[in-house]
Amino acid sequence: MGHRLSKIATRGGDDGSTGLGDGKRLSKGHARIGAIGEVDELNSNLGVLLCEVLPDDVRGVLTRIQHDLFDLGGELCMPGHVIVRATQVEQLDGWLEHYNATLEPLAEFILPGGSRAASLSHVCRTVCRRAERSVVILEAQAGADSALLRQYLNRLSDLLFVLARVLNRAAGGEDVLWKNEHRRG
Repeated sequence: MGHRLSKIATRGGDDGSTGLGDGKRLSKGHARIGAIGEVDELNSNLGVLLCEVLPDDVRGVLTRIQHDLFDLGGELCMPGHVIVRATQVEQLDGWLEHYNATLEPLAEFILPGGSRAASLSHVCRTVCRRAERSVVILEAQAGADSALLRQYLNRLSDLLFVLARVLNRAAGGEDVLWKNEHRRG
C-alpha cells in the first residue's frame, strides 16, 4: 500500500472544501462529506466501546465492523466505486440472529443504560442511525445509489441494540426497562 498518508496537514481544506478519493473536491457542507463524517464518528465511537472489557466474541464482531465501516466510508469517498458487498450485510444478519437467540424477548421498551459497555453500545447505535439518515439524505440530494450502505447501517443499528443487551448480561446486569408515566413509582 505504500505511504498513502505521508502528509496530514495539507492546508487543502482551508477554503472549506475537501478531497474525495477520486481527486474531486467538494464543499465540507456537501451531503456526501456529512455522510462520510457520520460514518467516521460511528467508527470512532466503536473504538471507544472497544476500550471496555468485552466478551472476546463481541470484541471480534466489533473489530470486524470497524473494518466494514472503513469500507463503507471508502465507498462514500469514491462515488461509483463499490466496496461494500451483500455478504457484509448478511454477516450482520447472522450476528443478529445468533445474539438475539441468547436473549429473552422484550415485553417493554428499554432505556439506554445498564453497564458502561452497554451504554456505549447504545451511543454507537444512535450515531449509526444518524449515519444512516445522512446516507438517505445523500441519496435524495445527489441521486446516489446507496442501497447496500443503507441496509448495512440499518442492520448495524439493530445489532448494536442487541449487543447492548448482551453486554448488560455479560456485566451481570439486566436491561433498564422503561416504565410509562402511569407505572412509575
